[in-house]
Amino acid sequence: MVVGSGPDGRRRGTGTAAIWFFGALGGILWGFDTGVISGALLYIPDDIPLTPLLKGCVVSGLLVGAMLGAGLSGRLADSLGRRRLIFAGGVVFVVGTLGAALGVSALMLVGFRFVMGIGVGIISVVVPMYLSELAPKEIRGRLTSLMQLLVTIGIFLAYVTDYAFSDSHGWRWMIGIGVIPAVLLAVGIYTQPESPRWLAAHKTGGEADARIVLTRLRGSQEAADEELAEIRESVASEARQTEPVRLRSLLGPRLRPIFVVGMLLVFFQNFVGINTIIYYAPTLLTNVGFGTSNAILANVAIGAVNMVMTLPGMYLIDRAGRRPLLRWGALGMCGAMILLTVTNLAGLGQGSLLLTLTLVGIIVYIASFSISWGPVQWVALPELFPLRIRATGVAVCVTFNWLFNMAVALAFPSLLDIFGAGWNFLFFAVMTFLAFVFVQRLLPETKGRSLEQIERDLTGEPAGAST
Repeated sequence: MVVGSGPDGRRRGTGTAAIWFFGALGGILWGFDTGVISGALLYIPDDIPLTPLLKGCVVSGLLVGAMLGAGLSGRLADSLGRRRLIFAGGVVFVVGTLGAALGVSALMLVGFRFVMGIGVGIISVVVPMYLSELAPKEIRGRLTSLMQLLVTIGIFLAYVTDYAFSDSHGWRWMIGIGVIPAVLLAVGIYTQPESPRWLAAHKTGGEADARIVLTRLRGSQEAADEELAEIRESVASEARQTEPVRLRSLLGPRLRPIFVVGMLLVFFQNFVGINTIIYYAPTLLTNVGFGTSNAILANVAIGAVNMVMTLPGMYLIDRAGRRPLLRWGALGMCGAMILLTVTNLAGLGQGSLLLTLTLVGIIVYIASFSISWGPVQWVALPELFPLRIRATGVAVCVTFNWLFNMAVALAFPSLLDIFGAGWNFLFFAVMTFLAFVFVQRLLPETKGRSLEQIERDLTGEPAGAST
């Protein structure tokens, strides 16, 4: 790897692959920490008594922490910088993971899972922003969606880890092994450059540093100067603003349509039902006649489909575009939910036909989500918001993303008990169709366009104009 000088004077590797790897490594931590608790909960009561309510608190503590971490990340990303905040997120992961693994009481488990969640929330906001601002516009979607792939890999590794330590009931090892990627993230990201857009907008004399970073990333001074000119135009326009960036800026006449689109994007990603399938697939499979071991094996297969089908999504996102992937993904999920609805409401007795149709429906649903709504949200959110409001806009939307996630996860068991699986699947079939309508009517295409061009086209005004 070639070595060069970074904007802060330290000598760094110039291979851009390291930037994408360390930036998106947070996705592994996100997936691992959300997935590993499912296996660990089976063995924690061996050492720490847990009531059903406490089990729920241990699981949901991470989601509450994620909401807080995401909510704090907007301002911190602008004041500290994208890279430093990712580093801080890695440190938070280390503290939370070690505390949870060494916990001796339910209170410690809930508290340190909450700390882990803060790290998840930080990573879920800042990593997509960091990758989006460093990536060339031609492949920005593919590189930014790398985090979603690593989330699915993290979930898969969590299942493998749970299996590896299941014989010894080693729940502390299940949780504690997450320290390894957390340390790797914290150390690795600090060797990478800061976002050139943040340098130009928030650091005194940062244009020179931004030019160094862009030249390193784009491979030529000409390409770097062209991109820096767009950034300079946006930053100069924003410098004329006297009003500080506030949450109410998102509700102003110019930014309100963008904010609504961002909120609907995260709303539909959660309310199309992905969390219910991920969390309750084994329960659904045993209810229709699968044995316990076969249901667990089928769930591992579902996790593998989730991971593998993210790859064509990454390949297609900068070729087919964001909107086509989301439209076809919504239709695929809708068809799968209709199949599951009919299967569960038709009164089929337990047998091979019911087993096959249920498993096919779940796999088609997971494949449709993984190739579309899974990766595209994290690419599209940072692209929608203008530079001046990007950190705040993404942070607010991702905070609500975690709120919607928790709402669906908490409500589904009760709704399942009251209405049964079939009517819940019908609800999600309707939601996936509405998600298709949302993409068709409201969501703009952002493929292959600079962030400054997207801002001008969405707002109808020069980049950085008054909000």
